[in-house]
Amino acid sequence: MRRLVHRSNRTGARWHVVALLSVFALAAIAAGCGGDETASGTGTAAGTGGGACGKPIWVLLPDSATSPRWESDDRPYFDKAFTAAGVDHTIVNAEGDAATQQSQAEQAIAAGASVIVLTSNDTGSGGTIIDLAKEADVQVIEYDRFNTGSSGGAAYVSFDNVKVGATMAEVLEPKIEALGKNPANVVELNGGEEDNNAFLFKDGYDAVVQKHVADGSWKLVADQFVPGWGANGEGQGIMEQILTDANNKVDAVFAANDNLAQQAINALEAAGVGPIPLSGQDASAAGIQNILLGNQTMTVYKPIQAEAETAVQAALALCGGQDPATIEPDFSGSLSAGTVGLLDLQAVGIKAADGKPAESATGEGVVPYLSLTPIGVTVDKIADTVIADKFRTIAEICTGDTADTDFCKENS
Repeated sequence: MRRLVHRSNRTGARWHVVALLSVFALAAIAAGCGGDETASGTGTAAGTGGGACGKPIWVLLPDSATSPRWESDDRPYFDKAFTAAGVDHTIVNAEGDAATQQSQAEQAIAAGASVIVLTSNDTGSGGTIIDLAKEADVQVIEYDRFNTGSSGGAAYVSFDNVKVGATMAEVLEPKIEALGKNPANVVELNGGEEDNNAFLFKDGYDAVVQKHVADGSWKLVADQFVPGWGANGEGQGIMEQILTDANNKVDAVFAANDNLAQQAINALEAAGVGPIPLSGQDASAAGIQNILLGNQTMTVYKPIQAEAETAVQAALALCGGQDPATIEPDFSGSLSAGTVGLLDLQAVGIKAADGKPAESATGEGVVPYLSLTPIGVTVDKIADTVIADKFRTIAEICTGDTADTDFCKENS
């Protein structure tokens, strides 16, 4: 794989360190889990005595509210891949609670995990988990969300997060320009500040926004981060206030994911505004439906099959004492030829302290970053991407009002 420099930047705050429970207490918690369910969170265990790895691997997911992907996509892909590899594994979800996730990490350590695949609730508590695991000689793969300010995991697996935001801008820019507004009033509805990715996504689209702000063709009327990615509907309230402050004069919204896009749509419809150019991310079923209904312009498709498979292969490499940056997963069995042709896996370097680029994938304080290419999806690309990959199905998309769209009539 090519060694390139990642362009990320942004520092993250470090939360306080919570003391590690005693070995006996941990053992008691682990024993109480029974292997199939954890004491705090939904769990799935499978495998055949460890297989090639020989030790269990745990996957820690953050919640079910910030995005449906964690339970509907990541969990089954992890389960399938680890089961196929014959590896004992446990998948748990903290449901948005940092203390619960730390307890789950402690259970994993007590259960003898060789590797923890971590998607943290926030960068600070994630850093605490990384440090606790390293103290116990357990390897950590930071999955999808990077934990700035920590000592750094053994590897980071994600998509090129700056490119995610840039992909939104590539699609929305000509749509906004075609409005003929002088200036066009643009909103940035960013993710939660507790997630370093929210800053990276913003870096991607903000570069284009600021170019137009500088030449006077666009006006940035609001730039808001949404706590918890709008898990409790915060994005809708924020968007409603933005519309009030702007006298409903909003021409486009860069929404950082499909959940925030939906909340923006709710606010826009209530105000009688739109549809307008509007981005999203995750290629959720609701996001695809909004695109087909004309309420959302695009979403960013991150083939989670490929991301999860990369993390699984990296975990197996670590368990076997190998360098995770040298893995070469084959996605041809799970993704369409068109998607595989667009995917590019690169090993790059990212600094654990602040998430800034490193000169190589290795070095003091550097975490190897296995970076995948995101894919922009508009109405004309749905069939060839998310449907062709079976990431979404006609049955789940073509329901309710969406069933009456031309796409659903032609494909049902």
